[in-house]
Amino acid sequence: MAEEPCQCSDCKRFYREHDRLIREFPTFKQQQELNWASVQSFRTLCTKITDELQKELSEKEINKDISPEEKHTSDNEIVEALDELESVNAYLYSIEALMERIFDTKFSNNIESRFKEIANELAPDPLNMDRLILNRLFHQTPDSPDKKNIN
Repeated sequence: MAEEPCQCSDCKRFYREHDRLIREFPTFKQQQELNWASVQSFRTLCTKITDELQKELSEKEINKDISPEEKHTSDNEIVEALDELESVNAYLYSIEALMERIFDTKFSNNIESRFKEIANELAPDPLNMDRLILNRLFHQTPDSPDKKNIN
């Protein structure tokens, strides 16, 4: 018996996002580009935050006479965050190196069309009329375990 996927709000949000990304980027090339852009944007954001935290730590070092009430972030919190960001950036560089290998892979248009075909099976459009009708029929089924008795 297949295990049911988790239905917590975080997992549901993940499933929706997962399916959206498959629908909107259904080819191998589009997935390559999407993932590359995602890693790069993550690196850019982490680098900018690292720079800002280092700047804040330097300014605190210069202005040691600032009262504790004026400090918004503790020095320990900043140092810990910088250590974590250093690790994250190292992981992102590793991911980037692996992804460069993925970019060496190219497929013909015939294979790319198979990606699109499979993407439609994996993540059908939730607003597709057939899907809406099936969902409506399913929720009207009296023996459906999710059916709530509303009278």
